[in-house]
Amino acid sequence: MTNGPDVTIVAFPAGEPGEGPYATAAGPDGAMWFTHVHQGRIGRMALDGTQRTHALDSATAGPALIVAGPDDALWFTELHGNRIGRSTTDGDISEFELPTPDSAPYGLAVGPDDALWFTEMNTDRIGRITPAGEITEFALPDTGTFPSMIVAGPDGALWFTMNQANAIGRITTGGEVTVFPLPTEGAGPVGITRGSDDALWFVEIIAGQIGRITVDGAITEFPLPDRDARPHAITAGPDGACWFTEWGAGRAGRIDHEGAIRSYDLPADKPEPHGIALGADGGLWIALEAGAIARVTPSGERTSGR
Repeated sequence: MTNGPDVTIVAFPAGEPGEGPYATAAGPDGAMWFTHVHQGRIGRMALDGTQRTHALDSATAGPALIVAGPDDALWFTELHGNRIGRSTTDGDISEFELPTPDSAPYGLAVGPDDALWFTEMNTDRIGRITPAGEITEFALPDTGTFPSMIVAGPDGALWFTMNQANAIGRITTGGEVTVFPLPTEGAGPVGITRGSDDALWFVEIIAGQIGRITVDGAITEFPLPDRDARPHAITAGPDGACWFTEWGAGRAGRIDHEGAIRSYDLPADKPEPHGIALGADGGLWIALEAGAIARVTPSGERTSGR
């Protein structure tokens, strides 16, 4: 356990060494669900840390991002399996093959149309799958963009990061795409979330910054105190701020609406934090690829600075 002036951090071992907890999501059953990216498993962790796992057909499928769907099931991308997966809370798993080969599905979000929307990193497409398994793909206007994570915005559209195009994209449920270039060259955006201020907040893994874009396209960037921290994922927290992982530095970070940033060391040597999600208990649950799930619980008064 690690305690800070305004957080408590507890880590729970997850799986065997090398299985790689990668992303987390709050399930409809009140538990946290996560992916074992290196072992082809989906895990369920109760809020007290007890857990079970469910194996996919292939140990090399590479389950990556996971979200709770509109149908009370858990949906996930299979980065290497070229499929979208679905698991009931009892662990019954279905998998849906994508039409485009080797598309590398990665980011995943529930859209305003109650479909699941996902990114295809290798083929410059945004995909849509209904709970019944019907798939549609929308081509982006350029190639080599490497679309990464995706989230539903406050405007009825989906917003996503374009890691290699150095831009933020917006796609309507009808497939119309708009691209917003970032001010910093080579920033490498990855994680993105809807903030409590109804702006979209994202991380720039290469530039070491947190970005904010309004629905009309106005962009602000906030440099991290440690520009080599390599921020990876971001989510809205229970305190009105956004919380993010610093993969390169082994920390969790917090940024408020004014851009004040604070960071917290996570347990374990080289924890490799990736996905982060808000749980039903008000904690931020972080997948540590080193082999654990950490819970960061904000408490006390918020402070500014590092």
